[in-house]
Amino acid sequence: MQRIAGLITLAVLVGLGFIASASIFTVHQTQQALVLQFGDPRAVVTEPGIHFKTPFVQNVVYLDKRILALDSAAEELIASDQKRLVVDAFTRYRIVDPLQFFKSLQNESRARSRLAAIVTSSMRSVLGAEEFEAVVRDNRAELMARIRDLVNTQAMDFGIEIVDVRIRRADLPEANSQAIYRRMQTEREQEAAEFRARGQEVSRSIRAEADKSVTVLLAEATRDAEIIRGQGDACRNRVFATVYGQDPDFFAFYRSMQAYEKALEDNQTMMVLSPDSAFFQFLHDPNSMLSIKQSKTTGTKSNLNLDRLLKAGNSLSQTLCKEIALETSSVN
Repeated sequence: MQRIAGLITLAVLVGLGFIASASIFTVHQTQQALVLQFGDPRAVVTEPGIHFKTPFVQNVVYLDKRILALDSAAEELIASDQKRLVVDAFTRYRIVDPLQFFKSLQNESRARSRLAAIVTSSMRSVLGAEEFEAVVRDNRAELMARIRDLVNTQAMDFGIEIVDVRIRRADLPEANSQAIYRRMQTEREQEAAEFRARGQEVSRSIRAEADKSVTVLLAEATRDAEIIRGQGDACRNRVFATVYGQDPDFFAFYRSMQAYEKALEDNQTMMVLSPDSAFFQFLHDPNSMLSIKQSKTTGTKSNLNLDRLLKAGNSLSQTLCKEIALETSSVN
């Protein structure tokens, strides 16, 4: 009898424990819950902790309170300038009204599907009104803010708040990218060819100018050299004439000796001349010059000034070639 009573007591306690567990539920701090009675929402629980419900009649649906992520598939859009571009975006949202969310969408999988469609349509609406450069480079931040506001306006009916919408990548389709790359490559090659042609033109101009300068410098240097050489030859001849004029007989003798040295330099030299030729004058008679007295008399009368200049220490070139002396002094 006592054993039966113990079993009954144990059964009652087990039943009470089962009923208690069925009437108690816990909500985590990252969750929010809806209490449903036969599918009809009865209460919204947003505070974490232990809560109670009617056992066997009510059930609990848990919803995430954190910010959730939605990664949309890449979409091909057409900008206002008729350029195609591929846009890859992601969305961050959270459930702010669990009751409205449950009534309109029931669960998160359906919410993702509806939000993806809304984000896609909003991107087409906003980006389709802008040019390609504005989407890719100029106004991306402003465009993302407009897309977020537009999506948020529609998502509020589902009890969802859109935290942010970001364009991860906005680029041309692969075929267009290759075509644009080839066009850009062709343009760069054309620019390179143009720069190279300009460089060659400048190079030829500089080289021509340098050749011209070299030709002018050589011509001027040749002219000046010829002028200086002519002045030197004239000066030399003037000095020689003055010096040789001091004693013409000795000059004739000296030049004849030079002629003999040049003519008879080779032992095999053969000369056919008349025996009484003036060329052999000094070979026949080395004393055929005028007398020393006559030569001195002639030299003394014609070259007193020259002797005076030489005794004073002046050079013949400075005395007889004043133009060379002036140029030398100007250079120094």
